[in-house]
Amino acid sequence: MAIKKGDFVPELELITSEGEKIFLPDFKGQSVVLYFYPKDKTSGCTAEACSFRDHKETFDALDTEIIGVSPDSKESHEEFKKDYNLPFTLVVDESHRLAEAFGVWKEKEKDGKVYHGNERATFIIDKEGYIAKVYRDVDVDGHVEDALQYIKEHMS
Repeated sequence: MAIKKGDFVPELELITSEGEKIFLPDFKGQSVVLYFYPKDKTSGCTAEACSFRDHKETFDALDTEIIGVSPDSKESHEEFKKDYNLPFTLVVDESHRLAEAFGVWKEKEKDGKVYHGNERATFIIDKEGYIAKVYRDVDVDGHVEDALQYIKEHMS
């Protein structure tokens, strides 16, 4: 069952691109923007990541951590962060365990080929560790600004 507004974040161990182990409940006391994206270095995913990068100082001022999640490898994430100067955490979810827990691991189709991948989705987690807002089937244009506005209006 997919995680929804009001649910507490799952206590899954996550591995960052730097090889560190983190748990979402460890971020209690600050807000978190947990965003799922399909693949490193693709046009929409790069635009979204760069938009989060460009607004990082504002998120920091609102005591909000940004965490990106895709099924890419640690090496792919390291390269993506370096190439685009991404100053936030990327989580390695090669087993898609986190994506499945959040209900964003979906069947997709492109050029007649069926495959599975991350739905573009964002979960805003409040300072107590509960899901405050869910954005599904995200359109990259204006999304980061919308998430930022929500945090300003409802969580600061």
